[in-house]
Amino acid sequence: MHIERTTRGAAGFMILATLALSLAHSRWWLLLTAFVGVNLLQSAFTDTCPLMAILRRSKKAQQ
Repeated sequence: MHIERTTRGAAGFMILATLALSLAHSRWWLLLTAFVGVNLLQSAFTDTCPLMAILRRSKKAQQ
């Protein structure tokens, strides 16, 4: 799987999971949703993402 697809999948999962947690437990989980959204917006402008850097490092370590 490509790193970009993995990153988008992880972001989508985090948004859906934190939305469910905010409905089931506490509205404070929406802060994590906002963090993921800000990170996605930042990566659109700078073309960098912390998760992509981690995935690239782990891919190099596996080779």
